[in-house]
Amino acid sequence: MRTYSGHSNAKASNRLYRTNLKKGQTGLSIAFDLPTQIGYDPDAPQAKGEVGKVGVPVAHIGHMNELLDQIPVDKMNTSMTINATAAWLLGLYVANALHQNVDIKLLSGTTQNDIVKEYLSRGTFIFPPDNSKRLIVDMVSYTVSKVPKWNPINVCSYHLQEAGATPIQEIAFALATAIDVLDAVKESGSVPAEDFPQVVGRISFFVNSGIRFIEETCKVRAFTKMWDVICQTRYNVTDPTLRRFRYGVQVNSLGLTEAQPENNIQRIVLEMLGVSLSKFARARAIQLPAWNEALGLPRPWDQQWSLRIQQVLAFETDLLDNEDIFDNSTVIEKKTQDLVDSAQEELDDILNLGGAFSAIDELKSRLVRSQADRVRKIETGELKVVGVNCYTESESSPLLENQSGQESILRVDPKVEEELVKEIKEHRKSRDSEFVNKTAQSLKQAAQGKDNIMQATIEFALAGGTTGEWADTLREVFGEYRAPTGIQGAIGHRGDELNPARERIKLISRSGRRPRILVAKPGLDGHSNGAEQIAVAARDAGFEVIYQGIRLTPEQIVNSAIDEDVDIIGLSILSGSHMELIPEVLNLLNSNNANIPVVAGGIIPQGDHAELIKLGVAAIYTPKDFEIGQIITDLVNIVEKSATVSD
Repeated sequence: MRTYSGHSNAKASNRLYRTNLKKGQTGLSIAFDLPTQIGYDPDAPQAKGEVGKVGVPVAHIGHMNELLDQIPVDKMNTSMTINATAAWLLGLYVANALHQNVDIKLLSGTTQNDIVKEYLSRGTFIFPPDNSKRLIVDMVSYTVSKVPKWNPINVCSYHLQEAGATPIQEIAFALATAIDVLDAVKESGSVPAEDFPQVVGRISFFVNSGIRFIEETCKVRAFTKMWDVICQTRYNVTDPTLRRFRYGVQVNSLGLTEAQPENNIQRIVLEMLGVSLSKFARARAIQLPAWNEALGLPRPWDQQWSLRIQQVLAFETDLLDNEDIFDNSTVIEKKTQDLVDSAQEELDDILNLGGAFSAIDELKSRLVRSQADRVRKIETGELKVVGVNCYTESESSPLLENQSGQESILRVDPKVEEELVKEIKEHRKSRDSEFVNKTAQSLKQAAQGKDNIMQATIEFALAGGTTGEWADTLREVFGEYRAPTGIQGAIGHRGDELNPARERIKLISRSGRRPRILVAKPGLDGHSNGAEQIAVAARDAGFEVIYQGIRLTPEQIVNSAIDEDVDIIGLSILSGSHMELIPEVLNLLNSNNANIPVVAGGIIPQGDHAELIKLGVAAIYTPKDFEIGQIITDLVNIVEKSATVSD
């Protein structure tokens, strides 16, 4: 039983963890902030506005020691949602254990470490695919021998579903990633053949559970059946315990609604049931989002509510006391087998393309197409979402009415970033620079050669190296990667809902050229689903679209807008850094005398709207604004009003 949490700084997050453990939480699920996930220190220019927002910043061994203070790591199972910098965070975790004189063979937990889904959906990648695969292989081979209770990779289909994956795609993409990693470990020769079944047995999965209850139940039953077959036939694993489909779940966060957010509670409960009722395919660990995540960062009380949902199911109901209630169900068996057959066909296709790492461009395009179809169905009402496109009448919610005048979300104090910037500079002054430089050189040499990178990483952590320095050392060797956007080959599937915008754009285009829109994601937020769907719809309506992917600086955005002579800029931010990044874009436009209207979208609390409008934002769209056809029409209106289209 877990809640996925972490915010502000290591000390504040440690207090939260110890409080949740006292309330009955049975494992840690650590959320790291975006600079930590993408390899930047708090004082890096790229980290501005992002420190402590969506998780806890961990820049060096001191932060890890603070984060785990009074938490017995030899008895605790710790899940770390970390990917591009997974080797570094595991290195810090091991270094902390060594500081505590804990035998690292006792450490148990998981590093997510699924970089494929970062390229496809979540965006916290750093290095090119082959180099990233090498880091994963090194972690797998290191943990199997040194930290045998650790799950070195948690193949994560969770974010694939949020990026538009169908159940078939979710199963096939995830299994393709697991196969690619296991094949690479085998080919590396870093693990003796007799130990390879143990490698297979340490592979775990992290699955999304959506609202379609029967489909989700059958999906995890299909996952379980297919993984057992793969382990037997491809890797000759004879021990059935090593063939178990070991998976954890977070139920669907992006499916939670800003409109009538109280409905999210029943969504969370139903989605949890989909992965707990079938004993044959029951999740080993579940973490639940909070009811108000579509509004902003949940408070401790909101997280407690989600924990209590699990406890009620476990201790008050009889759902966990019986054998599998779906055995011999003709409905469940047929739907499960249909998913197995279709997912196997998709999996075979991916393997024929060279595997998950080689097929990233194609898989990304497939996801964008699937998401476009799903969003269109919501927009047209074919797929009903209560409170959003049907049953929208509502009484005022007492959950959102706070008598003290405070919002029903948690806000991170801006001073957190200031304090961490100061702290990281003091940390660099206080450490043994010669020792740091020596271990950094060893890290670089390991990356350039074929030595396992984990030992050098741990030594660098013990020396006081930082997250940014570790990542920069590897950037020098591996370079950085720009993932595909997937919008080029995407089919928007939209019809009449775009007609009003199409007709207006045709009239504008007669004056010389089509209107141009720059869709941009400033900061480190990599959740690009919304930006991609706006880009596809704008293109299909007739806009000339400039979309260069994620993680752009305000300077890059403004320079691109001016160079491309765009007529409107759309900024997408889901990380809570909108009050820092959007004003910076506006200021840079003003200083360059660029009269280009700016619209903003993402998880932007209502309390911030007035200030952003006052600063000059032309329109703001949040998750409740699901009618993309109307949004595109609004953008055309703003372009016409600004009169910036060239003759």
